[in-house]
Amino acid sequence: MRVAIIGCGFVADLYMETLPQHAELELVGAWDHDPVRLGMFCRTYDVPTYASFEALLEDPRVETVLNLTNPHSHYAVSRDCLEAGKHVYSEKPLAMCVSDAEDLVSRARARGLRLSGAPSRLLGRPAQTVWKLLRDNVIGRAHLVYAELDDGLLHRMAVRRWRGRSGSVWPVEDELRVGNTLEHAGYALTWLAAFFGPAKSVTAFAARSVPDKRLDVALTDQAADFTVAGIQFESGMVARLTCSIVASHDHQMRIFGEEGILSVDDIWKPESPVRLRRRISLRGRTRESPLTSRQRLLGDDEARRLSRGRRKVDFCLGPTELARAIGEQRPSRLPAELCLHVAELSLAITQALEHEARVPIRSRFAPIDPMPWAR
Repeated sequence: MRVAIIGCGFVADLYMETLPQHAELELVGAWDHDPVRLGMFCRTYDVPTYASFEALLEDPRVETVLNLTNPHSHYAVSRDCLEAGKHVYSEKPLAMCVSDAEDLVSRARARGLRLSGAPSRLLGRPAQTVWKLLRDNVIGRAHLVYAELDDGLLHRMAVRRWRGRSGSVWPVEDELRVGNTLEHAGYALTWLAAFFGPAKSVTAFAARSVPDKRLDVALTDQAADFTVAGIQFESGMVARLTCSIVASHDHQMRIFGEEGILSVDDIWKPESPVRLRRRISLRGRTRESPLTSRQRLLGDDEARRLSRGRRKVDFCLGPTELARAIGEQRPSRLPAELCLHVAELSLAITQALEHEARVPIRSRFAPIDPMPWAR
């Protein structure tokens, strides 16, 4: 599949770490509205440069566009690509409002085009291993999921010095305005939606817990830096998802079942262990057995390939899956409808900053002293 990249910033560098390893993908060119950034990217990777966005869309060689632009540009860029007859693989979120995401899905369907998008961790070995164990009923009926996407104190990190291979800086201002929930919730939500089907409701709380991050973005322009959501799935599964750039790093997922617990140390990492803890019955009481050895991750030699890049994550799993789905004339494993569902959930959670339901509590009490020995 011949592809072109639109948006040559920090994220595009991550895709280029592994794109040359995928024979299904032939990169024919790139474009960015910033000529300096475009030049840096194309020189670094020896990629042809398009003179304009229109020139890229008019190139008959381009079958699929990788939309790696700023999230606020995702809708307009994807819309124009679909109108030009190109398949689209978009970075997350699909759009910044549900109606725009719905419009993209409708346009793709009406034109017989494929629309897919990140994140693609669902295609990796940890997610597929967990999914197989769930299908094999190793923990019995699953009831509850706890998922964490906490990334530490962002404002205490050296974010101004983070650069991709081509020299593009990490877009800290965009990250604060878009919010870590829209950027990161999809890593967990794609797994949950695939495992347990569509969600029917979400109840969320969001807050700006660190008002002054000293990162040159006014507080009123910042999205929430902490969110917590309760998600009810049509299948009966219930999940709690927490996202923050305040709490210490934690990307764990735990799935609680009638007969045991499945857990993944870090849903981001491509080689993260999958663990199983079984429930045992002892004298009429239910207890949990000691942690078993790690479950062997599924996957053939191809799935075991890791990039030599800094993150050791293959961002091109998604575009490759799209290419194969088109070539094999089958549904994609990251279809437009799933991307829309994840975007709708992510938007509902992050927008709780303005729309959460709060119940006022009238009772109060005086400060409580600690135990004498704890003073």
